[in-house]
This record gives sequence, C-alpha cells and structure tokens, in this order.
Amino acid sequence: MVFLCFGLLPLVGVAVERSPAPQDARLYFITPQNGEHVPNTFTVRFGLQGMGVAPAGINFPRTGHHHLLINVDPLPDFANPLPASNQIRHFGKGQTETGIKLDPGVYHLKLVLGNHLHIPHIPPVMSKTITITVE
Repeated sequence: MVFLCFGLLPLVGVAVERSPAPQDARLYFITPQNGEHVPNTFTVRFGLQGMGVAPAGINFPRTGHHHLLINVDPLPDFANPLPASNQIRHFGKGQTETGIKLDPGVYHLKLVLGNHLHIPHIPPVMSKTITITVE
C-alpha cells in the first residue's frame, strides 16, 4: 500500500509513477549564488529551463514543482515521493521563489523538481548543490 499526501489528505492505494523529463532540462538557483553570505532572512529564487511549473496534483507533461533540500545528505530515494520536512520543503502551489529564515551557519542547498505526485522525474531534474553562509 502506498500513501501519498496532497495537503493534509493522504491518498491510499495510489500507484507511484515517475514522469519522464527531457535530457536538457535544467534546474538552478537564481538567488542566492554558490558561496554567497546572506542575512538570516533571505529570498530563494528558482530557475528552470526546458520544462514548465505546475502545482502538485496537476499532471501535465514536462512539468513539475519545486522542492528545496537544506543540508540533505544522502539524498532521499527518488523512486518515492519526497517527504515533507523542515529539510525538504515543498512548493506544491507552483511557487518559483520563497522567503526563508535560517539560523547562522553554513548550509548546503539543492533544488529537485517533483512531478504531480512529488516524485522526481526520470532522469531527475535537480540543481547543483550550492553552499551559503547565513550570518
């Protein structure tokens, strides 16, 4: 039995499906940039080329929604929906930027595009990991 969650309602018995992604799809950070020092409250802007953005639950070809991974190592199993946590933040409404607040320190950030079921595509569409310092 598979449990998937959209909002607060779990779906029972839904088949886990991965969506194809174009080989040239690219996900990246517009801001912040790798090595940047940022205040404890800052804006993260997501960049995407070769695909479109659609909210979770909307199944259109060549689309997905963003997930921000904060200090996630190792990466989660991409054959399953990405779990929601303080370290794996979901942007299932189709957001392309967010305000974020972090305690001072060094952080490793990565973006992963998920399909309508929060499952990374095949091949996975993800950014390079960037390192930032929160002051």
